[in-house]
Amino acid sequence: MTVALVLAAGRGERLGAVGPKAMVSLHGLPLVAHAVRNLLGAGCVRHVVVAAPPDHVAQVTAALVPFRPVGVVAGGEDRADSVSRALQAAITLIPTARFALVHDVDRALTPSTLIRSVFDAVAAGNPAVVPVLPVTDTVKRVDAAGTILSTPDRTGLRSVQSPQGFDIDVLNRACRAGGVLEKIDVPVLTVPGDVAAMKITTPFDLTVAEAVLAQ
Repeated sequence: MTVALVLAAGRGERLGAVGPKAMVSLHGLPLVAHAVRNLLGAGCVRHVVVAAPPDHVAQVTAALVPFRPVGVVAGGEDRADSVSRALQAAITLIPTARFALVHDVDRALTPSTLIRSVFDAVAAGNPAVVPVLPVTDTVKRVDAAGTILSTPDRTGLRSVQSPQGFDIDVLNRACRAGGVLEKIDVPVLTVPGDVAAMKITTPFDLTVAEAVLAQ
């Protein structure tokens, strides 16, 4: 059984939003509604828990009334804290959960096919799974003054997307280690990401997302 944790406690300043990022409108629905709908639509998620801004829990809860089963909790000060809070709520609701998907609300257009791909890889016995895309831009290392130091070989570089999938015991251990997988020495499998799982963090991104949905 699988639960999904949606991290939606961000304030959305870079999007130019007055309220929380989760409630920014995209094609007539708030970002959080798109994220939750796609997770439930993948057919592998039993329950979704959203970590919302503490002062906007009621607003986010109201926006998700059409979607079930979904719970909303107050997010924490940082990502790791929000994951921990949402995970504990999910375990309380679904004690038999074996897997957890951790998803960012600003990747609201992540297709159900990618969600299912991550789930399938975790269910096959991989303790941690992350969707990735090859890095296509040239990357530079710079010093504090902005002077270029070197050009890393991008062949072995990947950009990370979400949802990220975990055996639920592994995620619990990672939370106790401050949210850092490397601290608990668990192998992390990568699966191919999807350009549709773009991160919506700026007004330009929002415009692109609107255009994608309009098609």
